[in-house]
Amino acid sequence: MSDILRVETTGRIRVLTLNRPAQRNAVDPALARALYDAARAFDTDDGVDIAILTGAEGNFCAGFDLKAAAGDAGRDWIAGLDIPPGWSDPVAQPLPGPMGPSRLRLSKPVIAAVEG
Repeated sequence: MSDILRVETTGRIRVLTLNRPAQRNAVDPALARALYDAARAFDTDDGVDIAILTGAEGNFCAGFDLKAAAGDAGRDWIAGLDIPPGWSDPVAQPLPGPMGPSRLRLSKPVIAAVEG
C-alpha cells in the first residue's frame, strides 16, 4: 500500500504494520489515511478473516505525531474530521477518525500486537 504502512496477507490473515520507526510509528495524517483505507479494504475482502495491527522495529505506536499535528497537514487533517450532524451509523456511513480507522465498526476481528 505505501512505505508508511506495510500490508501483507498470509493465507487468511492480513498484517498491517505501521512503518515510521524513526517516529516510533507515531501516526501522522498520511498514515491515518492509509490505515483507514487498509481497514476498509480488509473488512470488505472475503479472502481474509482476521487482521493483525503491529508496528515496525520494536515499537507499536507512540500515538498521534505531535510534530505533524502542529503543521499544516495535521491541522488540515484534524479540521476535516468533524462528525456531520445526525451521524450515528458507522457501518452505513463510515468516517475516518483522528487515528484513521478509530471510528470504524469492522465486521471482522483485529488483533493489536503491542510491543515497545
